[in-house]
Amino acid sequence: MNTSNHRVKRVLLYPLAAAVIMSAALIPSAPLAVSAAQADTALSAPAPANSRGSSVSGNRTAGNQQQQQALSRVAVIIDDFGNSMRGTEEMFKLPVKITVAVMPFLRSSEQDARRAHELGFDVLVHLPMEPRQGKPEWLGPGAVLTSMNDAEVRQRVEAALDNVPYAIGINNHMGSKVTGDERVMGIVLEVCKERGLFFVDSHTNYRSVAGRMARELGMPPVENHIFLDDVHSASHVAKQMKLVQERALSQKFCVTIGHVGIQGKETAAGIRRGIAEMKDKVQFVGISDLVREEWKWNSRLTLP
Repeated sequence: MNTSNHRVKRVLLYPLAAAVIMSAALIPSAPLAVSAAQADTALSAPAPANSRGSSVSGNRTAGNQQQQQALSRVAVIIDDFGNSMRGTEEMFKLPVKITVAVMPFLRSSEQDARRAHELGFDVLVHLPMEPRQGKPEWLGPGAVLTSMNDAEVRQRVEAALDNVPYAIGINNHMGSKVTGDERVMGIVLEVCKERGLFFVDSHTNYRSVAGRMARELGMPPVENHIFLDDVHSASHVAKQMKLVQERALSQKFCVTIGHVGIQGKETAAGIRRGIAEMKDKVQFVGISDLVREEWKWNSRLTLP
C-alpha cells in the first residue's frame, strides 16, 4: 500500500465505530458513522448497461478502444454499501465503472447489489471479519471470527455470499485478525475457489497471508493499494486519486478503496474531481476486468 495511506486519522476510535456499527446491525435504519475498515487500518500495523464506459473518455469508437487498451487500469472499489449510507446515490452516479462492495444482512444489501449489477458494476461481498483489536460485535451481523470452528467459518462465508446477489468475489470489512490467520483464511479462499470467485485483500493488515495463500491455491492475489478516504475530505480524496494515477502509470494498474458513510458524499466528490483530472490517462475498469486481464483468471461463475 502507498505510504501516504499510513496517515489514517487516529480520531477514528473504536468506541465510535462500536456504537455506530452496532446501531447499523440492531437498528436497520441507522447509517454507519465512520468506516470500520479505516479504524481497523489505523489500529493494525462486464460492460456497463448504461451510458458509462469502462474509461473516462467513454471508449465509444474502435479507435478509442485501441487507445484504451494501452492505458493503465484503475479499479475503484467502494465499500460499506448495504445500509442506505450517505453517498450511496453519488457513488452510483459516478461517470466511470466502479466495484460495489456490499455488506451482507443489512436493510439494503440485496437492493444495492441488484442496482449495481443493473448499472453494469461488479459486486463484491464486503464480508465482516474480526480485527486484531476491538470487540467482534462492532462488526455487525454475519461476521467471521477466529474463534469459530471450520464448519462455522464456512457457514458464515456461504451465508454471506447467498445474501448478496451477483457477487463475483469477496473483500474484507475490517479483518486484520482473520487475514493473518492461515486456518480461517484457508476456508474463506476455499469457498471462493469452489464458487469460482476471488478474494480482494482490503489490506487492513500489513502482515496478511491472503495474497500468499491465494497464489498457492492458484487464485489471483488481488489486494488494495490505496485507501482514498483515510482523511475525510473531498480535497484529500482528490489528492489520493493523483497517487492512484501515479501508481497505475508506474505499475500498469492500481486497486483503490473508498467508502460510503457519513463522509460518503465528500468521498464521491473527491473521486469525481480526480476522474476529471485523470481523463485519457488511465482506464477505469471493474475489479473482474482487472483480474481477468492481469491474472488471466477464468471464472466458472455465470451470472443471470
